[in-house]
Amino acid sequence: MVIIVFGLPGSGKSYFASRLADMMHAVHINSDLLRKEMFRERSYTDTEKAFVYSEMLQQAKAATGQNRNVVLDATFHRNETRELFVAGIKDETGIFFIEVVADERTIMQRLKKERPDSEANFEVYKSIRQQWEPLNAPHLILESTNKNIGAMLQKATQYLKNDDGADQ
Repeated sequence: MVIIVFGLPGSGKSYFASRLADMMHAVHINSDLLRKEMFRERSYTDTEKAFVYSEMLQQAKAATGQNRNVVLDATFHRNETRELFVAGIKDETGIFFIEVVADERTIMQRLKKERPDSEANFEVYKSIRQQWEPLNAPHLILESTNKNIGAMLQKATQYLKNDDGADQ
């Protein structure tokens, strides 16, 4: 099973994705950590992003080839990128999308804090929000607050077990 956790910077997607991966004993592939490993100086250009997503896809294929579940964690803000993963991971276990959202005030507060793995600030958030392409396929949408990780994980687990193809 491959679970693509996506959302805007500061939405809480990485916090959620890491806990979901732990709970499922899945491989967690985080774009921010990968970017730091791949590039000494990060520019967030389209070319750099393409390299990061390509490496994420290769690592996901390797993990699924070993019958491991995978949680992918990135903005995935463009349909083209999402489609690349759907086409690239042709495995019988399926691909599930979980979108993490939060209100802008919460996002602004989160992005003001030092975050060890992400360099995204509110300007990056606004830029990606402007480029955002909604996913028009069945997926789970979870609203992140600062106090609901347990409920988010419970909803995700239920969705992954009982996926009926309907938007949640």
